[in-house]
Amino acid sequence: MKTFLKKLALSVVCLAALSIGGVAIAQNSDGFTDLIDGVSLSGWNIIGSANWVIGNGIVEGNKPNGFLVSTKTYKNFVIKAEFYAESNTNSGIFIRCQDPNKVSQSTCYEINIWDTRPEQAYATGAIVDVAKVDPVPKAGGRWNTMEIIANGPNFKVMMNGVVTVANGQDSKYSEGPIALQSAGGVIKFRKLQIKPL
Repeated sequence: MKTFLKKLALSVVCLAALSIGGVAIAQNSDGFTDLIDGVSLSGWNIIGSANWVIGNGIVEGNKPNGFLVSTKTYKNFVIKAEFYAESNTNSGIFIRCQDPNKVSQSTCYEINIWDTRPEQAYATGAIVDVAKVDPVPKAGGRWNTMEIIANGPNFKVMMNGVVTVANGQDSKYSEGPIALQSAGGVIKFRKLQIKPL
């Protein structure tokens, strides 16, 4: 009987480990789930020709143009990210994407990471074509934190603890995958977590 119970317990543990597939890697005690582990791209699809490198707990995009697109969709949530950008990096975190094979600012909400964007009102910390930022927080040359809250038509963005979008409003897209962009310069993500609302 003890042998049977040991085998049963081992089987349950193995099944639980196997069921972790997809984007959701591990849920933390604070209710957030890790979306990247810095070891694999499990749960993500590569779209475009960007070069994505994984190592030392980091997911890095270092060549344009492309995206990592989550295989799961999300509706209302809080995202916490830690990223490194060069001063010329063109990147962003796209949410509620409508077509996972055609990611753009016109099919998703793009929370921008691009210090040198020609139209500075939608540079780093803004939601492109939805919520402007002034002044533009500079991300280049350092590690940064970003928090994104999407709850129905309401959006809030914070970067390095400072609110960049206090009350963004838009109702075009209600849910969809998340996408990470590599469109120029180096972008590194060492943390990407989500908690449903």
